[in-house]
Amino acid sequence: MISEETVRQYIDEGLRCIGCGALIQTENKNEIGYTPMSALLKSFENDEVFCQRCFRLRHYNEIQPVNLTDDDFRHLLEQIADTDSLVVYVMDVFDFSGSLIPGLHRFVGNNDVLLVGNKVDVLPRSLKRSKIKDWMRQQANIAGLRPVDVALTSGKNGEDIEKMLDLIAKYRKNRSVYVVGVTNVGKSTLINQIIKAVTGDRKDVITTSRFPGTTLDRIEIPLDDNSNIIDTPGIIHQDQMAHYLSAKDLKYVSPQKEIKPKTFQLNEGQTLFMGALARFDYIQGPRTGITAYFENNLLIHRTKLANADAFYEKHAGDLLAPPAAENLDMLPPLQRYEFKTTEKTDIVIDGLGWLTVPANTIVAGWAPKGVSVLTRRAMI
Repeated sequence: MISEETVRQYIDEGLRCIGCGALIQTENKNEIGYTPMSALLKSFENDEVFCQRCFRLRHYNEIQPVNLTDDDFRHLLEQIADTDSLVVYVMDVFDFSGSLIPGLHRFVGNNDVLLVGNKVDVLPRSLKRSKIKDWMRQQANIAGLRPVDVALTSGKNGEDIEKMLDLIAKYRKNRSVYVVGVTNVGKSTLINQIIKAVTGDRKDVITTSRFPGTTLDRIEIPLDDNSNIIDTPGIIHQDQMAHYLSAKDLKYVSPQKEIKPKTFQLNEGQTLFMGALARFDYIQGPRTGITAYFENNLLIHRTKLANADAFYEKHAGDLLAPPAAENLDMLPPLQRYEFKTTEKTDIVIDGLGWLTVPANTIVAGWAPKGVSVLTRRAMI
């Protein structure tokens, strides 16, 4: 059995949690990496050193707040520019705009970027993969990125992991691989799949959850004698819908299986409510089909635009849910954004989903204040 003195030597040498990458410490309960010595001794017996936060997240689905700022996360990523490496940029194909890292070029420097669209399993299977890749590359180019290639995969079910690994092997050229992305795009889940594919070990190592900001520091996994695959902490977007929802309501935001689009035949002067989380107004245009792409369990209600404000005031938290009535106070008031379309367009509510509308219409999208509503060329 390992002694407490030996464990303290490991801590002094920089022992890290294998779940989130934080430095292990036993002194301050309120700081990241805290683990009671008794639990740490037991962890060594099981060859799995986790901080208390990761242990509780993995076993009880409890999240503990940490004292890290956006600047702390960005500082960790800025170190990549000084390396010679391949950057694997993981994006959520369901929430592409919410997956963009502002100023990514400053983090990656001159390093090659492999763009990976994760969670492809939630998109309709009728959508051709080649079209998704072309669309992702176009959107990346608009954002100022020039990826060397685009891969699609699913960290959840391991779909196309081998193809992604082949691309990493092709472009890394014996260099280390940095995996970057915003919170909740599934980076750590994806890396767990890579570890399983390479080692054959079916057990997850890195802590994953629906909560933003699970990985707290870089986690290094050896690829060979001279290089590693490095999971970096996710950049936190404060405008993500997830920040305004309870754990109970998060399941209505992030799809866990293939979404089933819903088409509504709307006349001008009609409104759709996505629970109490968002709203869509069809202000002007011919009777047409508006297709909604949201988590399957998120209920969508139609009403008249003239009555929409009163309808929301009366039914938010009840008929219009999530959030549930007891969590409604967590949600900022809805803010309105108006758009005039000139081509087939997606009205995107960051972190929630989108609606596809035809050309030559005037529409409005509403989201909690602080959550982005924007337009893009139709994905589908």
